[in-house]
Amino acid sequence: MDRMIGVIGGSGLYEIAGLEGAEWVGVEGPWGKPSDQILTGRLDGVAMAFLPRHGRGHVHSPTSVPYRANIDALKRLGVTDVVSVSACGSFREEMAPGDFVIVDQFIDRTFAREPSFFGSGCVGHVSLAHPVCPRLSAACLSAAREQGLNVHDGGTYLAMEGPQFSTLAESRMYRGWGCDVIGMTNMPEARLAREAELCYASVAMITDYDSWHPDHGAVDVAQVIQTLGQNAEHARGLVARLPALLGAVREPCPHGCDRALDFAIMTAPDKRDAALLARLDAVAGRVLGAGPLGGVPEGH
Repeated sequence: MDRMIGVIGGSGLYEIAGLEGAEWVGVEGPWGKPSDQILTGRLDGVAMAFLPRHGRGHVHSPTSVPYRANIDALKRLGVTDVVSVSACGSFREEMAPGDFVIVDQFIDRTFAREPSFFGSGCVGHVSLAHPVCPRLSAACLSAAREQGLNVHDGGTYLAMEGPQFSTLAESRMYRGWGCDVIGMTNMPEARLAREAELCYASVAMITDYDSWHPDHGAVDVAQVIQTLGQNAEHARGLVARLPALLGAVREPCPHGCDRALDFAIMTAPDKRDAALLARLDAVAGRVLGAGPLGGVPEGH
């Protein structure tokens, strides 16, 4: 099948030279409106889709981001591989502001978000032992190294609810748990991508040392914004290298991300809720018999 790379992140990521046929499109879906319209185009012959996680102008807090609508919209567009790019704090001296981390594990401390597409009437359980796609993560690592970035291969991401930053006690506790970075947006995003059978990779851009570091103290928002601006340029270079690394034709995922629902649905067919099944048409249509795509972009 054709590959389509979906990138979720800040608006600065989308100013990539050479993006052909760039067009902002709205996507209809049963989970509400996504954070914003989605910028589509082709880069080096590979279809791309860019979604501003917080909306253009940063209108959504980490809690109010419509995560289910975002993942559903990308799946409806035909996205096969999702690359998340997000700002994070660091719990490790060697993971300094300006560095990038290719995340491979999560600890989820969020509590005010819908964590799943499934529920009463269609219960589904997917494996999340390895929550990112190793193949896609390896491509992000290669792209970062080609870009000349100081990048760390692997790290555990602590997802907090926010929007406030950590207390000193929390920061010390998370560091003691073995976490490497802290952010507010990769959960339930990674969970939902797995349920939608999308390959998912997380690229963390470090902006600060959270509040544990004795020489840095509390998070300085002004410093975070300054570092984030510098990181955005580097992130654009990373994203621009992905089409050449991944190619336009997508083979079945060797790690099974695109078959995550093969044995996940537990509810007996005669007990399934028709209304919920209708909402799952794009996410789970492959296994529920609704077809791979359940909607089309507005105006298409």
